[in-house]
Amino acid sequence: MEPSREQIMRALEGVIDPELRRPVTELDMVRAIEVDGGNVAVTIALTVAGCPLRSSFEDQVRAVMADVPGVSSVTLGFDVMTPEERQALTQKLRGGVTERTKGLSLDAATRVIAVCSGKGGVGKSTLTANLAIAFSQLGRSVGVLDADVYGHSIPHILGIRQKPVLVDRMIVPPVKHDLKLMSIGFFLDDNQPVMWRGPMLHRALEQFLSDVHWGELDVLVVDMPPGTGDVAISLGQLLPRAEAIVVTTPQPAAQEVAARAGVMAQKTSMRLVGVVENMSGEVFGIGGGELLARDLGVSLLGRIPLDPLLRSCGDAGEPLTAAAPDSPSARELRRIAESVLALQGGSIVKSLPVLS
Repeated sequence: MEPSREQIMRALEGVIDPELRRPVTELDMVRAIEVDGGNVAVTIALTVAGCPLRSSFEDQVRAVMADVPGVSSVTLGFDVMTPEERQALTQKLRGGVTERTKGLSLDAATRVIAVCSGKGGVGKSTLTANLAIAFSQLGRSVGVLDADVYGHSIPHILGIRQKPVLVDRMIVPPVKHDLKLMSIGFFLDDNQPVMWRGPMLHRALEQFLSDVHWGELDVLVVDMPPGTGDVAISLGQLLPRAEAIVVTTPQPAAQEVAARAGVMAQKTSMRLVGVVENMSGEVFGIGGGELLARDLGVSLLGRIPLDPLLRSCGDAGEPLTAAAPDSPSARELRRIAESVLALQGGSIVKSLPVLS
């Protein structure tokens, strides 16, 4: 029996655009269906020419067609959307989001978790990437904003080499480990330094929050720049009421510097939800995170040991929580993620001490 066009369209509802995370039928990407006996030819209109994820469409179409009675062979062809079709797609995607603030494409229900530190080198970016994967493993829809504009390392840690795609005036972020990622590193050649002043950085971050198609995220994890400079202030203005986690290493010198990040969170209307002690153990000692949490009036969310596997996984572009989910450090990271999700918005810090 020759399969009907309706049967094929129903099957294609199971083909998901790997970046937009929606069925191709819902996105009006099915350009044509031709049936000749048991031979089926499907044409999908891609958002841009040379889409690097064609193989994903090919695998998915063959998989869903295998369940359609009467289909003996499948041919998949590709076309490219017209400017008018891309504009219509942009409007369709934007239509499902209730704006958090005027101009921002982030849904009002999305929790924003800002991972902060007083200085670089404490493992803030590694913690950001692994927490994001842990949130995803706990069933949440997660995005990552690499706002550490001078030290953008999240694409390397997550192993993402693919560039964002521009659809009309909307930026579609690449996806890996079910995470949507946006980083200024995608727009730089090789390993070029960012040599921008405050207003340019503010505009870049604003664009990442207004023009990027984040979709209906449960959590957006933001890798903040270390310290208390222009970018931290800009993000506080763009994302008021975001929740901040302060990362420190155990020794007192790091603890004192990290306290300033907590003060910055409070002054920019972020809510401080807790402290994470990273690199805990024999080399750097133990206990600085607990002292910092006590001084800031929040909880110590957890201690991550100085773990060579955590470092090597990040260097290889496969974060520990994905590559070795049963390791002790990965279990502690998931426990921290569970604690953050359970806070339901976190605690508000009204008055924070400045440690000198």
